[in-house]
Amino acid sequence: MKRFLLVLITLFSCTSVTYAEQKKVVGPWDVHYMVVNTTFLTPEIAKANGIVRSKYNALVNISVLDTDDKKAQLVAIDGEATNLLGNKKKLSFKRVQEGQAIYYLAVVPFRDKETLRFDISLRQGNTNDSLKFQQKMTVD
Repeated sequence: MKRFLLVLITLFSCTSVTYAEQKKVVGPWDVHYMVVNTTFLTPEIAKANGIVRSKYNALVNISVLDTDDKKAQLVAIDGEATNLLGNKKKLSFKRVQEGQAIYYLAVVPFRDKETLRFDISLRQGNTNDSLKFQQKMTVD
């Protein structure tokens, strides 16, 4: 799993606008998110995490940190991706925990040059918030 963390760090440092990590303050959290093509994962990392590598699959990676102390947060997370025609794809997130780091991962299929609007719900106790963003997907 440490290799998985290394792969994510490498992806976070990617300079491409399409694949750059992004951050938004959502309620009491700093939410870091990125969407990358699953072909960026090594076959071993993909297999270890149950991810099917395909040039038509994207990996949605979200981490939620407390805004004040920057500690990773356990949250209930779900969401959907909607294309510009209104077709919705439900996202099923899997939690991956490595030491103090927590990542929420989901795979979403897409078509080349398809723009997806992501609507992610985050819940913890009585706190409910959402993260919304969009990204144009490309086949690599």
